[in-house]
Amino acid sequence: MRKSEKIRKTLETEVKIELNLDGTGKREIETPIKFFTHMLEQFAAHGGFDLKINVQSHDKDNHHVVEDVALTLGEAFKDALGDKKGINRYGSFILPMDEALSLAVIDLSGRVFSKVEINIKDEKTSDFETILLPHFFNSFAQASQSTIHIKMLDGSDTHHIIEAVFKSFARALKISCAINENNKDIIPSTKGIL
Repeated sequence: MRKSEKIRKTLETEVKIELNLDGTGKREIETPIKFFTHMLEQFAAHGGFDLKINVQSHDKDNHHVVEDVALTLGEAFKDALGDKKGINRYGSFILPMDEALSLAVIDLSGRVFSKVEINIKDEKTSDFETILLPHFFNSFAQASQSTIHIKMLDGSDTHHIIEAVFKSFARALKISCAINENNKDIIPSTKGIL
């Protein structure tokens, strides 16, 4: 089983994560940001990842909560993937949510890059600051050593846009992490490493 447990303790937050890549979407997620918790639940459910996340915020700063969860989650994925033998490596998904349409593309390449093109007019939805959305994916890319492209193709409702982004990302990541049964002992790179 491809599993990982990670703990990140700083003066700002304490984040504990348990991840099973080959799960069924079971989730127990607790963060101090209600909307962010909801998005992480969607991420687990649509990615089919078993995921436990517990976050304590020491400084009550949502920026640090989102950043530290993304860094810890990215590290958990990197650890659970191990040597990456047999994975698809690439994944993409276009997901609609009512009027919103999001494209997510991932390469578990070992090379860090993140480009998030999302035009959101509102500064907040519920208790979540929308400026933190690209920061989440940048931090995840850094810690997981992956390349991520996310593009908003359509949308006007802030909640729908962000939810479509998390769901499309989860489904693209599920594809890229999945084992290709025809090449399960091969690292998907001509370099022989990822």
